[in-house]
Amino acid sequence: MSLLISDLELLRDVAERGSFSQAAAARGWSQPQVSQRIAQLEASLGTQLFQRHRRGAVATPACLVYLESVRRALSELSLGRQAIQGAAVLPEARVGCPPSLASLVFSPLVAALAEQPVELFCHTDHSPELMERVLAGRLKVAFVFNRPTITGIQLELLARSPIVAMVAADHPLAQSGPLPLAAIADARISPQWWGQDAEALVRLLRQHRRAPLPLHTNQPATTACELALEHGFIVFMPAIAALRELSRGQLKVLELSDLPQWEWEVMMAYRAGKRPDAARELVLQAAREIGHGWRQALATHLPAG
Repeated sequence: MSLLISDLELLRDVAERGSFSQAAAARGWSQPQVSQRIAQLEASLGTQLFQRHRRGAVATPACLVYLESVRRALSELSLGRQAIQGAAVLPEARVGCPPSLASLVFSPLVAALAEQPVELFCHTDHSPELMERVLAGRLKVAFVFNRPTITGIQLELLARSPIVAMVAADHPLAQSGPLPLAAIADARISPQWWGQDAEALVRLLRQHRRAPLPLHTNQPATTACELALEHGFIVFMPAIAALRELSRGQLKVLELSDLPQWEWEVMMAYRAGKRPDAARELVLQAAREIGHGWRQALATHLPAG
């Protein structure tokens, strides 16, 4: 079997979609046509490329290795085609982060790379899915929260952000000294869902409440900020997700003497390949500078200790 460009494109699409049927639908093919073509490709390469199951197809380790060469080949072919057609040829960098960090990450990242020879494509998703995309080579860099080490992915800590209580600057409690949780338990409270510890906070607050008042959990961080600024709520959220509002003096950190020391670890995930990747290095360098700015801002706007 001779290897066609369409075979490489099909292999990439099945791996990225995790489904023979979705790859077939995108081409106007039948699912058996895709299955047959992939089977022929596997026979030609002498290895299994996908584990088939009822919900789709998962790329095997051999497929993931081969995909690196496939993506490079398709990228080079695309660049060559653009060069022939007279289009500007710039490498691309696909980056991702959770929705709660989108405004904090993407805006400064795009601004930092505005004059650099790279084109960004920004995506949002949850941290586990972002890690899978990095591992599969679909993202060059992802910004994720509190992730364990995964073989094949480099994790770099950018900032640690405590979970804090915040109120609008004109809230009656904005200038209060340290308070116990019991002192605010009956106020209008809405924690942002930042992870499993948010459930522990809700249970803790309910223990102190003297009336059966609702506790509304919210997402994403922009909703928490709006609830504090426009509706008088006390919100619990990672401080880093409200750096803009803190720096403008719109939100104030409410000091609580018995709030557990929960935190977000904001990490940068990428594949540290042996081949030089100028686009990835530009993104990493810009992200490190952004992370430095986050750490400085957190030190400035959070109470000492």
